[in-house]
Amino acid sequence: MECIVLAGGLGTRLRGVVGELPKCLAPVAGRPFLAWLLDNLELCGFQHIILSLGHRSEAVQAFVAQRTSTAEITCVVEPEPLGTGGGVRLALSQARENQVFVLNGDTWFDISFREMLEAHLESGATATLALKPLRDFDRYGTVTLGEDGRTLEAFHEKAPCAEGLINGGVYLLQRDALQAMREKFSMECDWLEPKVATGCLAGYVSDGYFLDIGIPEDYERAQADFFLGAHKRYDTLFLDRDGVIDVELESDYVKKPEEMIFIPGALEAIARLQPLFARTLVVTNQRGVAKGVMTLEDLERVHAHMLAQVEAAGGHIDKIYFSTGMDESDPRRKPNNGMFLDAQEDFPMIDPQRSLMVGDKPTDMDFAANCGLPGVLVGAEYGLKELADELIANL
Repeated sequence: MECIVLAGGLGTRLRGVVGELPKCLAPVAGRPFLAWLLDNLELCGFQHIILSLGHRSEAVQAFVAQRTSTAEITCVVEPEPLGTGGGVRLALSQARENQVFVLNGDTWFDISFREMLEAHLESGATATLALKPLRDFDRYGTVTLGEDGRTLEAFHEKAPCAEGLINGGVYLLQRDALQAMREKFSMECDWLEPKVATGCLAGYVSDGYFLDIGIPEDYERAQADFFLGAHKRYDTLFLDRDGVIDVELESDYVKKPEEMIFIPGALEAIARLQPLFARTLVVTNQRGVAKGVMTLEDLERVHAHMLAQVEAAGGHIDKIYFSTGMDESDPRRKPNNGMFLDAQEDFPMIDPQRSLMVGDKPTDMDFAANCGLPGVLVGAEYGLKELADELIANL
């Protein structure tokens, strides 16, 4: 896939907060917003990213030059302000694919790019717009769809609105769609609004996370949201330990670090899954302590070793919850939900429906059900590596 990121805006409304920085480089949770955006685009499978630059283009180019990327990044600099449409038209001259995504460099909209591409090709539209449902707003204009739920019917001016669809700032265009336009023009006023009457525009509705950092209030909101991981596709990844991360020993327990054998691909999978989840937690039954075959200190050394190996592979586990209880009625022993309640105390923002429990036993799936979590059962043929492959392929 290929995309254009519009990153040449002046950012006048943020100037009092970020000074002369280009808006796309405004720091969010300790990183330039563009860094977050590029990481996500690369994760989603974009192989060529075209940055359409204008104001302070040299700062953006310097940022790109020092960044390690998995995608090819091309910078296109406007010789003078060309408007949103002119900037896209100029950037399209560097495109190689027939269908090209266009995104705003100050907006985050979590959508399935692959699903949007499929919908666009199926509709035969000249362009498809990603639309976000909102409630109780007055900052954005709205969009209405026809009876087929796909064809764009009209754009409406900003006005107080109880609920409606807004333009989420992600477009999918045919590469030659703007060739007939003049050098300077507005994408919205000069191209989209006249085109809507022809019935050649489609909408793709997604209720994914949406944030536009263009005003100080939402820029401040971004600091907390990105720090807490609210912008990510999923909320919390709950992992059982033995049989999911490390090999479960037959009729024995992992009593010391050197006995821990990691399942092939598991450590790398945790690292690959990290960008998709706000946090990763381990929930594990470890009754070897209660049986007296190992001490609590032994277990803590094993877990310290596991955390170190996860970090060395590029991943991170936020916390480990364990139950040493022998009695099946122990509220903290899976499948009972005590460890989940502990996690909710530590992370009150956990959203069970956007989370995932991964285990290798029916008791893990019962735990998931008792906690209101979707569950994934892994085993010899399907493990964390395959789960990571599947989730990333669906981005």
